[in-house]
Amino acid sequence: MRTDFQILAGLVGFALLSMPVYGLGPARRRHDPHEIADRGSFILGSFVRSWFYWFVGPVERTALALRMSPLAFNLFGVAFGIAGGVAFGMGDPVLGGWGILLGGVMDVLDGRIARARGLASAQGAFLDSTLDRFSEFGALVGMAVLFRDSELALIFVTTALGGSLLVSYTRARGESVGIVCKQGVMQRAERLLLLGFGGILDPSLSAWWGHPTGTILFGVLGVVAMGTVGTAVYRTVWIARRLGASSD
Repeated sequence: MRTDFQILAGLVGFALLSMPVYGLGPARRRHDPHEIADRGSFILGSFVRSWFYWFVGPVERTALALRMSPLAFNLFGVAFGIAGGVAFGMGDPVLGGWGILLGGVMDVLDGRIARARGLASAQGAFLDSTLDRFSEFGALVGMAVLFRDSELALIFVTTALGGSLLVSYTRARGESVGIVCKQGVMQRAERLLLLGFGGILDPSLSAWWGHPTGTILFGVLGVVAMGTVGTAVYRTVWIARRLGASSD
C-alpha cells in the first residue's frame, strides 16, 4: 500500500475517532460565536461541518494568539491552490490533492478569524470570495495540464472550471437583486473535498483496480463537472422563480 494512502487513512481514522469525543462532549452543545447563522447546505450535514470547526480549533486559537490577519489565510489559500495546480501539472496528483485540501482549510480559517477579531467587513468578504476563485482556477489549470493528452478529460476540466465560476456567479447576481441562494449539491466545500481526496487517492486506487494513474481523478472531474453545471442551472431557475413571484 502506498505511503500517501496510509497517511490519509491514518488521518481519516483519527478524525473519525474524534467525532464521538466532539459529539458527546460539551463542545457540541456550546454556541459557536464565530459561525454564520445561515451558512447554507453542506452535503455531509451540519454535524460534520461543526465537528470540523472544532477539529481545527487549535490552529484557529494559535492564529488568534499570534494576531494573524485574515488576509494572510486568504493568501495562504491562494498559494496552496496554485501550488496544488503546479503539482498536478507536474504529474503529482497526490501533492495536488493535498494542496487543494490545505487551501480549503485556509478558506475556513480566514472567515472565522476575521469574525473572532472583529475584522469582518465588506472588503474582507470581497477578497475572500474573489481569492477563492483564483485558488480554484490555479488548481484546475494544473489538472488541464495533467490531462492534456485526453480530449474528454479536458472537457471535464473546462466544464468543472466554468461550472464552478457559474455557481459563484449565480449566487452573487442573486444577492445583487436581493435574493440569497446557497442551495446546491456542488458548492465550494464539496468541490474541494472531491478534487482533494480524488487527487490523493488516485494513484493508490487506480493501481488497485488495475488502471493507469489518473483514472480516479478523471471520474471525479466528471462528477464535479456535471454537479457544478447542474447546481448553476438549479440556482438560476430558483432565483428567477423567486424574482418572478416577487414581481407579481
